[in-house]
Amino acid sequence: MLSEAYRLLGTPRFGGILVVSDHASNRVPDDIDLGIDPALLSQHIAVDLGVAEVGALLAERPGIAAFQGNISRLVCDLNREPEAPAVIPIASDGHAIPGNALDHAAHQDRLARFHAPYHAALSDLLNDSPPGLVLSLHSFTPQLSTSAEARPWQVGVLYNADDRAARLAIPLLENMGLCVGDQLPYSGKLLNYTMNRHCEAEERPYLGIELRQDQVATPQQQAQWAARLAKLCNEVALKLG
Repeated sequence: MLSEAYRLLGTPRFGGILVVSDHASNRVPDDIDLGIDPALLSQHIAVDLGVAEVGALLAERPGIAAFQGNISRLVCDLNREPEAPAVIPIASDGHAIPGNALDHAAHQDRLARFHAPYHAALSDLLNDSPPGLVLSLHSFTPQLSTSAEARPWQVGVLYNADDRAARLAIPLLENMGLCVGDQLPYSGKLLNYTMNRHCEAEERPYLGIELRQDQVATPQQQAQWAARLAKLCNEVALKLG
């Protein structure tokens, strides 16, 4: 299943695992000019590097499907509230996005074209094939260009009010010998719109995972993390019962 706003990989299964990645693509439609250096589209401000590949590998496994955003977060940030100022960002990590200085009508058109169909499709998918666990998969940069502080965590576990899966996942990841961030590099109470809307509001169990981008930079690393996450999600889903 493929649309302008999203793509679905694998076959969703009742009681299975659905991997949701809002920022899996750096695609900018031909009729949208962001007014930026094209080189920025290969950086973290445009896409969560590595998650598309890890999600695709997970979706090759029985019982796992991947629902991925199909446009750059610079076109429309699918993990923001539709009324949030940064849902169509005019700047990101110190870079201006002049093509996003839209009037009200153009702003609403952008949301109707990408944000609304993405979330409508995800809602339908979750209702039609309720998973046993939703894996919200993102990645983070080892260091922001606007900060001198390095981020030591190989993986972060994020959550808002519902921490059922997080509390199970953190010790399992630590037992793999990983440096794990609990609500780090930032808190899931701040940036959790997709999971708040589709999981917390519906009492669906979910696990928010952030992978440090240098952990998923090569095909070998991506395969290793896909194997880790498949094992992790299956264990968490079984414990949640």
